[in-house]
Amino acid sequence: MRANHVEQHSKIGLETLGITNVHDIYWNLPTPALYEEAIRRREGVVSHLGPLAVRTGHHTGRSPNDKFTVHEPSSASHIWWGKVNRPFDADRFDELHRRMVAYLQLKDVFVQDCWAGADPKYRLPIRIVTEYAWHSLFARNLFIQASAEEMAEHEPEFTLIDCPRFHAISETDGTNSEIFIIVNFAKRLILIGGTSYAGEIKKSIFTVMNYLLPFKDVLPMHCSANYGPNGNTALFFGLSGTGKTTLSADSSRTLIGDDEHGWSDTGIFNFEGGCYAKLIRLSPEAEPEIYATTRRFGTILENVGVDNITRYLDLNDDSLTENTRGAYHISSIPHAAPDGRGGHPKNIIFLTADAFGVMPPISKLTPEQTMYHFLSGYTAKVAGTEKGITEPSATFSTCFGAPFMAQHPSVYAKMLGRKISQHQANCWLVNTGWSGGPYGVGERMKIAYTRAMINAALNSHLKDVEYVTDPVFGVQVPTACPGVPNEVLIPRNTWQDCTAYDQQAQKLATMFVENFKEFEDQVSDAVKAAAPRVD
Repeated sequence: MRANHVEQHSKIGLETLGITNVHDIYWNLPTPALYEEAIRRREGVVSHLGPLAVRTGHHTGRSPNDKFTVHEPSSASHIWWGKVNRPFDADRFDELHRRMVAYLQLKDVFVQDCWAGADPKYRLPIRIVTEYAWHSLFARNLFIQASAEEMAEHEPEFTLIDCPRFHAISETDGTNSEIFIIVNFAKRLILIGGTSYAGEIKKSIFTVMNYLLPFKDVLPMHCSANYGPNGNTALFFGLSGTGKTTLSADSSRTLIGDDEHGWSDTGIFNFEGGCYAKLIRLSPEAEPEIYATTRRFGTILENVGVDNITRYLDLNDDSLTENTRGAYHISSIPHAAPDGRGGHPKNIIFLTADAFGVMPPISKLTPEQTMYHFLSGYTAKVAGTEKGITEPSATFSTCFGAPFMAQHPSVYAKMLGRKISQHQANCWLVNTGWSGGPYGVGERMKIAYTRAMINAALNSHLKDVEYVTDPVFGVQVPTACPGVPNEVLIPRNTWQDCTAYDQQAQKLATMFVENFKEFEDQVSDAVKAAAPRVD
């Protein structure tokens, strides 16, 4: 085995992982060198003004049905087993690992030694081993780069091996398909194969942080975060497509991070060193900071339309997927916090893209309603986003991130409730979805209105306005907000057919109640009473 011209730095080599007899090891290559390797290997092309445009092939999103957790004694009693965390046999994991490292023999591998977690007290040293140069650049963009001094002491506590061209044999390996994402907490090892979608790398490390941090009394969260000029931190929880990245990238506030954070006894810290933004139909007017990253060297563009001749981008091109993505270092955002940290949040915002068009665009939550909606984690898919969906489809993802929650949701919910109470945070529910009717009838809430409502909440401009109680969802809805027409604030008033509104609201309320049944024996009567009213 021989290392590339970039020195290894770390004390621990790949032999401990069983990776031997490879052709070349590219240790911690910087961005320009990874560009050169990716282009030389025909993994992507340089697009207009410098981003690296790549294709992920058949798999353009995560494969949740192919994710597993090894069932072993050290972690088994702490894992939330079920459809999210599927058990995997330890012996089969070892055999898959053996075949993966055999597959890598005589091949080139790329290594990035990074950190997960911006707070030095809680950060996790990680190692990402990939067979693609652009996946190594993805890891370099998304995780926290270690300095030269830190690298000398970097000893990875968790390692991820990523081989997109290595496929499982489901009949013998015990996987669901040729794809696999398997976490082994005992061996502190993650194996990924059969998919080129780089988001699996990011979310696997997030899963690890979600497992480890509660043992240190730190709440891991699927949220973006920023703070204002006076240091008032805000959290934005939400599933993909609800606006976490867009709404946290506000030029009037400092971005802490766009997706994954921890809440410790000293405040908020980012897990990552970069952002992974959805780019489909990105607007340079509404989202200027994110748009600028699509015209910058170092950004990776996944499945974005590129003209073969001019190399100009077409951000409206959804021919490959709706899930087009940009992966860029957080320093690409001009107002990002260099240390990735902030104080305790004063405001917590739950984002939902309600395609039924019945939830208020902004409402204030009681502590009990906060717990109810955190455990519910509601948003909606719309027609055309997935095969077979012809009308709005409710999606409930507990803690606004069920696919990445390794421990039981009650662990995270209790920690959140305790921290909200301790720091007296205000909690809001914001609908970035449809108004005036459901998807196909109404219109998507204007980003300018949503920003105005969020800014009003964060700047205490909604403190003294009149509120009314939503008759179905029970939340407190302001009747006035600076920069937003009053009629927009009450969803029933935006519908031409109020009877149709009532029917849709009852339909969604029933879905909430049915979904929450699995949590009823774990919460107080007050939290159960926060459910929507079903007639």
